[in-house]
Amino acid sequence: MPIITISRSSYTYGKIVAEAVAEKLGYTCISREELLNASQEFNMPGMKLIRELPIILDKTVFNKYRYISYIRSALLKHLAKGKVVYHGFCGHILLKDIDHVLKVQITADLEDRVKIVMDRDGFSRNDALLFIKTMDDARKRWCRKLYKIDLSKIGQYDISLNISKFPIDRAVDVICKTAMLDRFKTTDESRRAMVELLCATDARTETFTDSETNRICSIASLMKV
Repeated sequence: MPIITISRSSYTYGKIVAEAVAEKLGYTCISREELLNASQEFNMPGMKLIRELPIILDKTVFNKYRYISYIRSALLKHLAKGKVVYHGFCGHILLKDIDHVLKVQITADLEDRVKIVMDRDGFSRNDALLFIKTMDDARKRWCRKLYKIDLSKIGQYDISLNISKFPIDRAVDVICKTAMLDRFKTTDESRRAMVELLCATDARTETFTDSETNRICSIASLMKV
């Protein structure tokens, strides 16, 4: 059975879509937040997630390659169990070399995202626009810094769905039907590639100190990556 990654920006209903897909397929649904909270696997005491702006791109303390290794290792440990929907930011990039991964992008029109922020947080329209623009711009910079990837290029996804124009139930149906295609079936070769990637990533994370792991998780959570 394939693995499904759902890449989504904030306030695009990506979480709702991911959970609905997982329920329909009988999969486990895992979020970026859950990966960062699973810090015991890395012997990190009391990691506290940071969720507020301003967003900081630390160029001296933060090591991008260690961040990638940490997140990929945490993700692969869950995915190795099979039948998983992962939703978060840039999950498709971390697994780009694994053939049995269905890579989905969920977007929404700006006005719909603005309305969610206004309703949820009581922001004015201008403040909501500024908040979303700040977050989107920071994510783009973050992705370019870490992976040298332009998030606007839809060719990196197998499916891209705009929830403002595509009802959630239809989006869920399309994703589930696509996941069942032969193209995304697990093969001996793709399974072996997953194991090799996990082993290589685990070897890198063994050198992390508690303070480094804390730094990685805190910045990643701040960025909502």
